[in-house]
Amino acid sequence: MTRIHTAMVLAAGLGTRMRPLTDTCPKPLIPVAGKPLIDYVLDRFFAAGVEKAVVNVHYLAEQLEDHLDRRSVPRTIISDERAAPMETGGALIQAAPVLGDDPIYCTNTDAILLDSGEEEACARLANAWADDEMDALLLLCPLDQASGYDGDGDFILDGESRARWPDDDPSAVKYVFTGLQVIHPRLFADERLRKVSTRAFWDKAMAQGRMFGLIHDGPWMHVGDPDGLKQAEARLARGTGSADERTVH
Repeated sequence: MTRIHTAMVLAAGLGTRMRPLTDTCPKPLIPVAGKPLIDYVLDRFFAAGVEKAVVNVHYLAEQLEDHLDRRSVPRTIISDERAAPMETGGALIQAAPVLGDDPIYCTNTDAILLDSGEEEACARLANAWADDEMDALLLLCPLDQASGYDGDGDFILDGESRARWPDDDPSAVKYVFTGLQVIHPRLFADERLRKVSTRAFWDKAMAQGRMFGLIHDGPWMHVGDPDGLKQAEARLARGTGSADERTVH
């Protein structure tokens, strides 16, 4: 099993689709069943052995910083994007000096995972990681296990679990990206600092056959708008799967 001790938490979004709830509160602090979205992420990482989490901030950054100051684990480092949001890929480039040289977890904060199996999602990713073969390993969810999502899927998998864009084979089974991945800094450490999507790094990994997917074992709840929030709270109330409802400080 690969030991992953560092994570990147993408928390700089404007939360436009979550308005009016985000008019005065950054989306990562929106509570779901009484617990802020970002705490679901950080608690999962801490339980998985993450010691350091780099969190990028932009919109209502002071609120996020105050919240993180009240947490002790995992240790958090702020990547300040107050001047301009760098998008998901640019956030990784900016944070590269503190992310280190080993594979990291990277996640959005607008989703909650439930684990149906004995092994939780981060551990499954770490166990599946093969450093000599992979530059990115994405946690993917079957569409019938997703809530708060109305798209057609983001990726397909070939017979060796390499991830590809759906256009490559429109008839293939499609999966939605959960927002959680393991990614190696070698994909972006030498990139010029600029505003760019993570998709640019995925395209590079995909072209080299080093982009893989792992199917999540359990439900996935996208909390991108008020309706998704309601669906997530209803699903949590049903007790489907297992999620840590405590907040670790």
